[in-house]
Amino acid sequence: MGVVVSLEGERDQRPSLDELHALIKDDLVAVNSEIVERMDSPVALIPQLAAHIVAAGGKRLRPMLTLASAQMCGYTGKRHITLAACVEFIHTATLLHDDVVDESELRRGMDSANAIFGNKASVLVGDFLFSRAFELMVADGSLRVLDILSKASSVIAEGEVLQLMTTNDTETGEAQYLEVIQSKTAKLFAAACRIGAIVAERPKVEEDALETFGTNLGVIFQLIDDVLDYQADQAALGKTVGDDFREGKITLPVILAFRRGDEDERTFWRRTLEDLDQKDGDLDHAIALMQKHDALSDSIDRARHYGAMARDSLGIFDDSPQKKALIDLIEFCIRRAH
Repeated sequence: MGVVVSLEGERDQRPSLDELHALIKDDLVAVNSEIVERMDSPVALIPQLAAHIVAAGGKRLRPMLTLASAQMCGYTGKRHITLAACVEFIHTATLLHDDVVDESELRRGMDSANAIFGNKASVLVGDFLFSRAFELMVADGSLRVLDILSKASSVIAEGEVLQLMTTNDTETGEAQYLEVIQSKTAKLFAAACRIGAIVAERPKVEEDALETFGTNLGVIFQLIDDVLDYQADQAALGKTVGDDFREGKITLPVILAFRRGDEDERTFWRRTLEDLDQKDGDLDHAIALMQKHDALSDSIDRARHYGAMARDSLGIFDDSPQKKALIDLIEFCIRRAH
């Protein structure tokens, strides 16, 4: 006679960052201390505005990647602490600039810095954080690290400009969209991971593997972020739901719904995203069209495809708690959409 086993508990076990946090806890405390120390300035507005961003929280995902990658590669020194802080400064600078460009009012569930301090202050403090990041790179003394992080900063900026060019253009295809997110999001994920292998002086094949992991994880993260803009609640998302729609951003759910729709539906997308002629109920109709054409679920499936590639890239590393935590991180990023 067979035994019926309940799977309810297993279904309820959502992936979390707890294991990863536990492994890098002490290092992350050191990174946070470094961030607070390095964002200090005699110009009072700079630490005030920067502290607002820090107080808003965030998962510190990118510096966590540097810390976990270095640990997985057997590194026992301290360089990864400063470089993880450097990665976070680059990320925070891009957020400050992003929110000005996007005219965002919320960031991580709180009023955005530009909503409180104004656009000019946000841009200038973003510039300060970029400059501070380069100070930290130079202090590390490695030309390879400087090369990787400076190139990543340039590519991120190119990605932001490319997104600006595709905004309001419903003819944008999936290849262009992927180019945008690989530049503006995935490049810093990749650099954060590769640095872990560099400080540990691991072979190039391991550097490349970690960069591939970071690239694919970054694509996953942005794909799911773009899905969440159409199916999350505002409190969970930490920013205003439907921002991408209101700004006319062309993301994968839009691309799939547009390509799969009939001419009447495409006329709707052109009116709302190209002309930005939006009326009450348009966001709900956009979501309904995405659901009709499986645009949201298929975008999540794309993320799972990149998840498989991210997982495979770690295959060359010996099993370890750090490797397991990084693999679990893939599922954590994907499951944000559920």
